[in-house]
Order: sequence, then C-alpha cells, then structure tokens
Amino acid sequence: MGRIKSALEIALERTEAVKSDKSSIDLYETKQRGKKLANEFLTDPKISLEEEFKKIPKDQLSSLKQGLFDVLISQLAQPSAPEDEKRLEALGKGLQLVINNSRFTALYKQLTQAMSQYLDQAAQYEEAIRRQYAPKLRQKEEELSRRLGREVRLDPFQDPEFIAFFNQNMNALKENYGGALEEVKEEAVRLFEGRS
Repeated sequence: MGRIKSALEIALERTEAVKSDKSSIDLYETKQRGKKLANEFLTDPKISLEEEFKKIPKDQLSSLKQGLFDVLISQLAQPSAPEDEKRLEALGKGLQLVINNSRFTALYKQLTQAMSQYLDQAAQYEEAIRRQYAPKLRQKEEELSRRLGREVRLDPFQDPEFIAFFNQNMNALKENYGGALEEVKEEAVRLFEGRS
C-alpha cells in the first residue's frame, strides 16, 4: 500500500518546477510604477518624466514607458468641457515623451486643434438645439401652467423629449470628431510599438 500524500506535499511537487524569475518580477513592478507615475503626472503635469526616466535602470526603462503609455492612451478621450483641454495637453506631453517621434508630435498638435474646434462647435450646437426646442418647451410650460393654475418653468434637461433630441444631435457631432481621435490612438500604438 502506498503512502498518502498531504495536500501541501502535492502542491509543493506541482510548483517545484516553477521558479520565481527575479527579472520578470522587476519588469512587472516597473510597469506598475509607470502606471502610477502616469496618474501622478496627469494630476500634476509639472512632474518631470525625463527625470524619472533617468532614475530607472536602462533594462527596465521600456517597462516603465509601457506602464506610462498604457495609462495615458487609455485616458485619451474627447473633451466634454473647456477645462478638459489642459488634461488633453498633459496627455499629449506625456505621450510625446514616451513615444518620442516627431510624426506623433505633429499628429497630436492637429488633434488638439480639432478637439478645441469640437468644443466650440459643441457649444454652438447646444445653443442652437436650445433655440430650436424653445417654442416646444414654452408650449409645454404654458400647458402645465394652465393645468396647475400657477406659472411653471421647465429645465429642458428634465424633458425626456428634449434630452433625446439633444443627444441625437450631439452624438452626430461626437462621431464626426471621434474618428480623428481613434486615428491618433491607433497611430500612437503603432509608433509606440515600433520605437527603438
């Protein structure tokens, strides 16, 4: 009759062949450090990424940049308010340092101009949509005022019909500019993966 092994003995036998690879662990930790650095950079764009690059051993620099790139590219999105332009600028600065390619720099400059134009057009669209919908909203206010016996003012964003109309028009505008954003993201990935 054979000896019965404990669960611990079986687990140790199965993991015996698995050795911890110190360099893989270091690269993983460096990539995580890059992700953390990206978030810190987005919070405070005055952080010098170049200085951080100098602190990393050359064999781990690629992993740090990969972590930075992963976070920065994931944050690249259409701005929803003028305040987002500063974030877009910081993202561009970080991506340009990580990718280090003049082609990307020129492409990103075009993107920031397009996104600024998008914000201007979005504001114009919103105003035009409100003006176009205003007579219908006044009609609803008058009807409610008659029914309730007192004056009623409606916020257009509380009216489901207005919201549907607004979203339909704004989504069309977003789609027009979304293609440019996706193009830049794809090119950034290509250039980042092809860097030396």
